[in-house]
Amino acid sequence: MAENKKIGMAINYDYPDYGGMLQAYASFRKIRDWGFAPEVINIHALSKDIRRRKLLYFAKKMGDISIVREKSRIVFKKLRTRTHPAFQTCMRQRTEAFDTFCRQHFHVSEEYASWEALSEGCRHYAAVVVGSDQLWLPSNIAGDYYTLSFVPDGVKKIAYATSFGVARLPAEQVQKARLFLNRIEFLSAREHTGQAIIEQCTGRRVPLVCDPAMLLTREEWNEEASERKISAPYIFCYFMGDHPWQRDFVRKLKAKTGCKIVALLHLDQYIASDERYADETPYDVSPSDFVSLVKHASFVCTDSFHGTVFSMLYGREFFTFRRFSDKATLSTNSRIDTLLQQTGLEDRLVAEADEIHLERTIDDASVQETIGRLREESMQYLWNALNG
Repeated sequence: MAENKKIGMAINYDYPDYGGMLQAYASFRKIRDWGFAPEVINIHALSKDIRRRKLLYFAKKMGDISIVREKSRIVFKKLRTRTHPAFQTCMRQRTEAFDTFCRQHFHVSEEYASWEALSEGCRHYAAVVVGSDQLWLPSNIAGDYYTLSFVPDGVKKIAYATSFGVARLPAEQVQKARLFLNRIEFLSAREHTGQAIIEQCTGRRVPLVCDPAMLLTREEWNEEASERKISAPYIFCYFMGDHPWQRDFVRKLKAKTGCKIVALLHLDQYIASDERYADETPYDVSPSDFVSLVKHASFVCTDSFHGTVFSMLYGREFFTFRRFSDKATLSTNSRIDTLLQQTGLEDRLVAEADEIHLERTIDDASVQETIGRLREESMQYLWNALNG
């Protein structure tokens, strides 16, 4: 009998987020390039049930002001999309660019109409891989898909760099996490906080591996990057949060360097004030275009984990900002902290009172050496898990 090379992938492959879609593709491509036959598990028919579970979780958290504030911003953006035709057109352009990339870069399974059908379908896989990004956020644990609870006991389960997103789990979820984590034969973490949560829940010490985006080399990402979009020198801005002082920093950087400002606006939320600080604000930007915008930037300013990752991969001079306060329930600061510590680039993190120090340049050769070491160790873990 021929060896089964079919790998099911529980990844967030179709959500219109640049970092999320690119890291999902990187893990898909790496597994494919090793000679396996990966396919993304199609849960379209189950998404309503998953969403219902997540809404029930958030309903119980209505007393947490930081959660209410964060989620209300997302709701407001959706309402604006429906009520403002011009904004709706911009968002449609962005969504269509994502959809095109998704169709071209992923092989998707048949649609599973029920949890029972999904569980039975998993018996055809040699393994099911979950990861990466923040798929074990408390709300996703409540959704109970990325937990791999549906995968039968006889099918190998692998978690690659799956992140909890938060520094600690809510007390009521620790037992649930203990149950699903103990069913996963191969566990790894992307952040130190994730390692600690897994050890707390299972007693297992698991390896720290790099984000999937870093599994591909600069040369491999060049194969996916589109042609240069902007000829003049520019500062590429990729902000998810709403912090006016960070935009002031960008304006000062423009004044010092003479570079124009190119920004992707209204990503997780609509931010009215962002309409005024950038010189160019394109919307018809695919994930391949995103890679190109980072690749050719003179500087990158971002509060995004993956904005930071791609800046490192391309040796850009970058400035990273905190999106959340450390006290926020939904804070995901820990993943950026771990990344900057691993690469020795803690000085790229900008605080509100910081001045611009252009003389602090990045030693690209040293960074690439560190990333190369992380990549090799991480690929060895994933290879062993798939073949173990």
